[in-house]
Amino acid sequence: MHRTMIATSTILLALATHAAAQDWPTRPMTLMVPFSAGGGVDVSARIQAQRMGELLGQTIIVENVGAAAGMAGGQRVAKAAPDGYTFLIGNTGTHAFNQSLYKKPLYNAATDFQPVGLVSESPRVLIARKDLPVNNLKEFVAYIKANESKMQFGSAGVGSGTHLPCVLFNLAIGANVTHVPYRGEGPVMQDLIGGRIDYMCATVQSGAAQAKEGAVKGIAVMSEKRVPIIPDLATTGEQGIPGIEASVWNAFFLPKGTPDPIVRKLNKAMSETIDDPAIRKRLEELGLEIVPPEHRSPEYLAKYLPQEIERWAKPIQAGGISAD
Repeated sequence: MHRTMIATSTILLALATHAAAQDWPTRPMTLMVPFSAGGGVDVSARIQAQRMGELLGQTIIVENVGAAAGMAGGQRVAKAAPDGYTFLIGNTGTHAFNQSLYKKPLYNAATDFQPVGLVSESPRVLIARKDLPVNNLKEFVAYIKANESKMQFGSAGVGSGTHLPCVLFNLAIGANVTHVPYRGEGPVMQDLIGGRIDYMCATVQSGAAQAKEGAVKGIAVMSEKRVPIIPDLATTGEQGIPGIEASVWNAFFLPKGTPDPIVRKLNKAMSETIDDPAIRKRLEELGLEIVPPEHRSPEYLAKYLPQEIERWAKPIQAGGISAD
């Protein structure tokens, strides 16, 4: 009798959960942005949240929790109720870099979340001071090897999306170049334009803009294919150094244990949003590349994420880099 009651209760709970998932959402949702308002991730998240809310029939409230290199906001979502009403926009930094940069990250990126889907990528672009006597990647590598002891590269900070791609590049060519960390991409770009540092791995938005103006020298796009924002600049692979592609991706995550029907509904709204021509145009203007449909599923992200954690752990550990 007791076992029968337990089995019946389990079935009723499963049916209730399934019914709630089918009706979801019935109230406003919260999208956690783990960075401060006004930044690139925040702007793109708000663009998507508005359209996703329209498709789901509920308002999506964007909340910014920018602390601990994005981990504070991520932790809030990891610990939230798995009911679909709180979700996260994460990226390479929050879900790959931080797993190796910190001895005790605030969460396990691979196991504490339910992946929803990849949205976009933003490749890095390798740029140099405009008076550096090189014109392509081959000449740039040769110049570094001949002058590495007196060269410097800059970034927006230790462990940032403009630091680790350059670490990956330096390790690939066997160079040991001094790193100069700044507080943000703006200051490092200004020093590069002023010739006070030699190179950086910039976001494609700012790097392409400065290269096209002639303020810096474009060396290579660190992606598998050329990007529309600066189509004449060849990739690292085209110029003889494959395997150092460095794009910062964005993706949505729910708390672990969120019912599958909710995951599928949110994924569908996400995919329809980034397929909307008006939304796509706005995101591309931010320098983002929309991922193809075959890379947007929860299953793809669940497989891709551990690979990214492992991939970025190698240069972080090899370079002895720590954010603690």
